[in-house]
Amino acid sequence: MRNQPLPDLPRRILMGPGPSDVHPRVLAALAQPTIGHLDPAFVARMDDIKSLLRYAFRTQNDMTIPVSAPGSAGMECCFVNLIEPGDTVIVCSNGVFGGRMRENVERCGAKAVMVEDAWGQAVDPGKVEAALRANPGAKALAFVHAETSTGVQSDAATLCGLARAAGALSIVDTVTGLAGIPVEVDAWGADAVYSGTQKCLSCPPGLSPVTFSPRAVETVKGRKTKVQSWFLDLSLVMAYWGDKGGGARTYHHTAPVNALYGLHEALIMLQEEGLEASWKRHAHLHSALVAGFEAMGLSMKVDAAIRLPQLNAVKIPAGVDEAAVRRQLLSVSNLEIGAGLGAWAGKVWRIGLMGQSASPMHVLTCLSAIESALQSAGASIAIGKAQPTARKVLGL
Repeated sequence: MRNQPLPDLPRRILMGPGPSDVHPRVLAALAQPTIGHLDPAFVARMDDIKSLLRYAFRTQNDMTIPVSAPGSAGMECCFVNLIEPGDTVIVCSNGVFGGRMRENVERCGAKAVMVEDAWGQAVDPGKVEAALRANPGAKALAFVHAETSTGVQSDAATLCGLARAAGALSIVDTVTGLAGIPVEVDAWGADAVYSGTQKCLSCPPGLSPVTFSPRAVETVKGRKTKVQSWFLDLSLVMAYWGDKGGGARTYHHTAPVNALYGLHEALIMLQEEGLEASWKRHAHLHSALVAGFEAMGLSMKVDAAIRLPQLNAVKIPAGVDEAAVRRQLLSVSNLEIGAGLGAWAGKVWRIGLMGQSASPMHVLTCLSAIESALQSAGASIAIGKAQPTARKVLGL
């Protein structure tokens, strides 16, 4: 029996919670010739990536690198390097990913003190302040800046300020935030921040940008125990990514060379557009999408004041088989949107406007396809109003 070639994969319109559409320039960069991960030409590209990531994070932190694994590894990198057995960490949970932070804390042998807020609500700074007062000497405060499970943005500047005032480190998840909304690492005084490449950076999944403040670096250097993960131990990784005269680096692992080509191109494109312009683009297109949904008769799950423009939680109309609608969108319109998670499963669709998937075409295609699918499902919606309303907001 001969092996048969795989069929061509479909070309999807990616408007779920990630990944987002990848620009042809990034795809072309991925196809450049592979060279060695210690080749001087590649080391020069590594230095460019570090500089471009500092631009994206708005930081001067020397320790700013892409971890050679997805955003979940970026999260683990922050925890395993900063947290030791016996430490206490204040962990904020207002969705799925606060729970994952707790898992990391406990697997480090530390104690997680949970600050719980309802799904759809931002982290409450008052609760955080009370938890820090009740746990003097807490090693860190961990929270999600841009909660992918709900589309909620929390006040990172205030939360990082509370941590610093209490003498604690801040560990910040902005996997869905980076390049889509303001991320101001130095202005916030954040200590360890991690993201992912497949959201608003519009790169394929598989890399996790992280940045560590000088205070966090000193914490890593002053550890009493070994980092439990050899692969994610920054004292080893930075010997490869760190700056050494003449470009010499110490081998740690075989970096994903072509994936890093793609990240480099995506970051160049972000710089060309301008960081502030990218934030404004996401906000403007979000306004058009929401206006179109509301004209159709749908409503948003999250209050406008704390919504992420790049991750939209849309309430599912009563009586609609939401999974059947998503299947129709994929099979008929090649459009992928996301289902609700956890407490919101079956109650919302999560619709992404991220990076290259944040364009007028994506907004109008999404509105048209969902209107058609809901009409087929017999939902009670207003027909023919969504696109004209969105076009007016877009100025088309």
